[in-house]
Amino acid sequence: MVLVDTTVWIDFFADRIEPHVAALQELIENEEDLCLCGVILAEVLQGIQSDADYIKTKDYLAELIFLPMRQATFVRAAEVYRSLRKRGGTIRKPVDCMIASVAIEHDIRLLHNDRDFDYIAKHSKLRVCD
Repeated sequence: MVLVDTTVWIDFFADRIEPHVAALQELIENEEDLCLCGVILAEVLQGIQSDADYIKTKDYLAELIFLPMRQATFVRAAEVYRSLRKRGGTIRKPVDCMIASVAIEHDIRLLHNDRDFDYIAKHSKLRVCD
């Protein structure tokens, strides 16, 4: 299973030619289990302007494995954020700590295009796709 971050979905739906999009396409072709969580779902959908594209994207994402976010997920996100701050690093978007926390909780890899996740992975149990 692989949790796919918002940054990847945005580029995927925009048909951008990027390494992370190619990695997602390979996962799809290999019929890997792809996951998302509420934060990713909301981030992807909120940026869609066209009603038709919104419906199409919502239906596409509905077919993926949905990972719930429990209270413990949010507590872990805060702990990840705090531990990184103590190391002198600040994550630009605290929501990334929530996404990382979901991946850590389910012990799955995260496919992303965001340098903050690489920093989180360096200092936590987050596993990212190479």
